[in-house]
Amino acid sequence: MTNILLVGAGGFIGSVLRYLLSVYVQQTTKSINFPYGTLAVNVIGCFVIGFLAQLAESRGVFTSESRLFVFIGILGGFTTFSTFGNETLNLARDSQMLGALANIGANVIIGLLAVWLGRTVSYLIWR
Repeated sequence: MTNILLVGAGGFIGSVLRYLLSVYVQQTTKSINFPYGTLAVNVIGCFVIGFLAQLAESRGVFTSESRLFVFIGILGGFTTFSTFGNETLNLARDSQMLGALANIGANVIIGLLAVWLGRTVSYLIWR
């Protein structure tokens, strides 16, 4: 039961952070044609999970409980790939295939690069 509460509490925090950041970015860009808020959340989430995963693997800084809270709870609630999939399909449905492909490419490629960058920065700081 403790594990479920840790994941749930972390998920609440991550979901609220996701909402606040994605709304802020979307309003800042003033775009109605491209989901910049989701892109920002996905890239930031990928960077953070890469950074923290490197610390967890190389330094063992997370207990099993803190991993549940941070990785599954907060970051699981924060990252938005389900929203990404829905928005991409909505773009395609609305005959905005270039936007759909750009959304896929940007989220996947930049996200993977951000995970790599997060791991690299973490390694360089704590080697």
